[in-house]
This record gives sequence, structure tokens and C-alpha cells, in this order.
Amino acid sequence: MDTPLWAWAACVAVIALALALDLFVFHRHAHEVSLREAAFASIGWVALGISFGVAVWLWGGADSGQEYFAGYLIEKALSVENVFVFALVLRYFAVPPENQHRVLFLGVLGALILRGGFIAGGKALLDSFHWMIYVFGAFLVLTALRMATQDEISVDPARNPVLKALRRVIPITDEYEGQRFWVRRAGRRMATPMLAVLVAVETTDVVFAVDSIPAIFAVTTDTFVVFASNAFALLGLRALYFLLAGAMMRLKYLKTGLAAVLALVGIKMLITDLYKMPIAISLGAIAAILTVAVAASLWKAGRTEAAESEPAAERHP
Repeated sequence: MDTPLWAWAACVAVIALALALDLFVFHRHAHEVSLREAAFASIGWVALGISFGVAVWLWGGADSGQEYFAGYLIEKALSVENVFVFALVLRYFAVPPENQHRVLFLGVLGALILRGGFIAGGKALLDSFHWMIYVFGAFLVLTALRMATQDEISVDPARNPVLKALRRVIPITDEYEGQRFWVRRAGRRMATPMLAVLVAVETTDVVFAVDSIPAIFAVTTDTFVVFASNAFALLGLRALYFLLAGAMMRLKYLKTGLAAVLALVGIKMLITDLYKMPIAISLGAIAAILTVAVAASLWKAGRTEAAESEPAAERHP
């Protein structure tokens, strides 16, 4: 659909208001985010994303609404992998718990801007070169195969080329200075480790954008729907991190589920000129895959914990 300017303005205004409330009201003072707070925040962000999706459905019709929710599910699912990577980055830099929300907030803000650029570029490529849809599709299928066969995700910020360049041109202090990114020492302006963490978070997110943006273009080429679904899924990434960072090991089969989703949307792009998969089927398949992956993971984790809690005499009569 041809999105009017007021719809874009409304979308950006809702996002800006949500971010302002999050930063200046709910997290005005630095503090360690509790599991309870993260759970309520996650519910709030999901409710906001669903509410905006309902508005898109009512305004743009069932097709636009289904496309939004399919894109939202894809990005939300891939965000779980982001959570694991962010946990590795924050652990590597030993970021104090009370400072983690601020750096993730700015990381998500930067990600929204970067995703906007990726979306505009991807849309331009698809409009100019139809064959790019096959490139995107093949890339997603290959990414799915790599994800399914990769044992674990590893991130080494020390090998990040952008971070290496930053350290060569900007002096960085050894200690954190609260939530500050810059300090002055002996008349010399220096960065704190918080800036290095932010750079690491932003550059690793670029890698995930390369996966998620083509995946959403497999669902729809409507730039507004792609951006909105991506943005509202990203807004809850911080709360999702604080909720799931300590429970990632329980989601044993989630990576397999994410690989299946990427393979599905990749195949959908590859066969687009032969068969137009209805968006309702795509949405249902994505939801079913993720539900099965999470349920199987929790069942497996429960079985493992139950087996480990059995007395040794019962396990070995």
C-alpha cells in the first residue's frame, strides 16, 4: 500500500514517545533491572507491538495486518539470538548491572536508525533488480543451514575490526565512570569502556540485521510494514535481554526453530515467481515452528533437571 506521510509520522511519534518514557521515566536513575521488572516491561512492549499491529490491520486491511504480525514474529524470534550475543558482549566487558540498561537502550536506538537504512537499501535493490529476491532467498537458506549446524554462538569483541580501530584513535580509560561515555583526565578527553561496549553492541547488531531484514522482505515489500514490525519488535529487546539472558541454556531447540523459520522464508523468496505463499500460511507456519521449538526446549529442560535431581541410588539401582 502507498503509505501516507501522516502514518509514518504517527509511527515515529509512538516509537519516540515509548523510548522517552522508558529512558526518562522508568529508568531515570541507574539501577539493576530485576527479573520481575523485566517481565512486566516485556509484557508492556509486546502489548504495544500487538496494539500497533491491530491498528495497521484496521487501517490497512487484513493483508497488511498479517504481514505486520509475520514480520514482528520473525524479528522477535531472531531477537532471542541477539540476546545471547549481547549477554556475551556485556560479560566480556564486565559491564556493571546498573549500567547495562543505558548501553542497551542506546544500542537499540542506533539499531533502529541502522535498520531504517538497511530497509531503504533493500527496498531499492528489490525495486531495481527483481533477481535480488533470489539472492536474498539463497542467503537466508544458507544462513539457516549454518545456524542449524553451528554448535554454539561465539562472539569475541577483541576481534571486532571497528572496535580495534576505535581503540587506536581514541584513548579509553580502564575503569567505568557510571553511565558516562566520555571523561576528562589531566585536560585530555578520554572515552570510557561504556563507549567500547556501545560500539561492540552496534556492530554485532549489523550482522543480525543482514539476516532479519531479508527475512521480513520475504513476507512483504511494503516499506512501512517492514519498518514498523522491525521497530516494535526491537523496542522490547532490552526487556527481553534482562528476562532471558540467564535462561538461554534452557532453550535448547530454539536455534533449530530459528533456522527453520529462516529456511521457510528463504524458500518462499526462491519460489516467489512459481507460487505466492499466502501470508496467512506464512504467519501460521512461523508461529507453529516457534511454539514447537520453545515447548520442546522447556520439556527437554524439565526432563534434564528432573533426571539430575534424582538421588544417585534411584538412577543406578
